[in-house]
Amino acid sequence: MLVRVLATGTFDILHPGHLLYLEEAKKLGDELWVIVARSSMVDHKPKPVLSDDQRLKMVAALKVVDHAVLGDDHDMFKPLKDIRPDIVVLGHDQHFNAKELEEKIRDRGINAKVVRVTAYERCNTCSTGTIVKLIKEKQ
Repeated sequence: MLVRVLATGTFDILHPGHLLYLEEAKKLGDELWVIVARSSMVDHKPKPVLSDDQRLKMVAALKVVDHAVLGDDHDMFKPLKDIRPDIVVLGHDQHFNAKELEEKIRDRGINAKVVRVTAYERCNTCSTGTIVKLIKEKQ
């Protein structure tokens, strides 16, 4: 049986932390799907610098990614109905509560396990926020 893994994120200014997250997610199954959040749905941090389509194109080009799609403009759970993941993977810094998210997904008729990847790289270019800070400091 094919194990379908789903990773989600904003993926603004791709960096080594994104790649590690996706590589760790891919290890959990056979097929890695990635939902790239639409700018309109990002409300927990600054809006992305790159457009939705640019971020989708960058993520889709990564070898580790089998399928990449844009998220929905209104309902973050809507794409899950089509993807039907077996596992939803959260990054170490994503703001979701894994147990609550799993319950919300199950309430929508999708029986997926939510797993948090704890691996992350410690470097000054391993997060979008630190990259932006470095750029500002060099100006």
